[in-house]
Amino acid sequence: MQTKPALILIDVQMAFVEFERAGLRRNNPEAVENIARLLQAFRREGLAIFHIRHASVEKDSALRPERSGYQPISQAREQAGEPVIVKHVNSAFIGTDLEKRLRDAGHQTLVIAGITTNHCVETTTRMAGNMGFEAQLVQDACYTFDRVGFDGRSESAEAIHQMTLSNLNGEFASIVTTDAVVAAVAENIAA
Repeated sequence: MQTKPALILIDVQMAFVEFERAGLRRNNPEAVENIARLLQAFRREGLAIFHIRHASVEKDSALRPERSGYQPISQAREQAGEPVIVKHVNSAFIGTDLEKRLRDAGHQTLVIAGITTNHCVETTTRMAGNMGFEAQLVQDACYTFDRVGFDGRSESAEAIHQMTLSNLNGEFASIVTTDAVVAAVAENIAA
C-alpha cells in the first residue's frame, strides 16, 4: 500500500438493509462487519476516511434524504472530522469535490468498499482507475442483490458480484480482502 491511503465508503445506507428486510437476497453477509473493521483500522492509524452518501432525486427512491433509507448503517456511521460527501448519481466523483479533496491531501491509494458492488461501487472504482488513482476494491466489504437480467433470467448476487470484480480487476483496480488491507495499514504505519 502506498503512503497516505484513503478509505472511500460508498452508500453504506439503511435503504439496503430495508431492501433485505423486504425479502431481497444479497451476497457477502459479513460485508458490513468488514466495513466496520476497515473503519477501525483507518481510525486507529489516523488515516483519511471519506463517507459517500447517495441522496437520490428520484421521486420514489428509498435513498431520498427525507427517508429512513438515506441514513447510514450504524456500524459505518461517520465520526467527528470524517467528511460526508453527498452525491446524486452513481459515481462519487461526479458533482462532488471528492477528487479535489483527495488530490489536495496527496491521497493516491484509494481503498474502496460499500454498497452495491455493481452500481455505485463499480462506477466510482472505474472512475478512480481512469483518473489515475491506485484503486483497491475490497471484495468482502461490499455486496449486491439478486436481480433479473435484461433477458428475464434470474442472476444471483454472487454471480453479479464475481463478474463485477472480474471486470474491474487489473484494468481499473486491484481486488483485495479486508484482512489484507488491515494488515497493510498496520504494516505501513509501523514501517
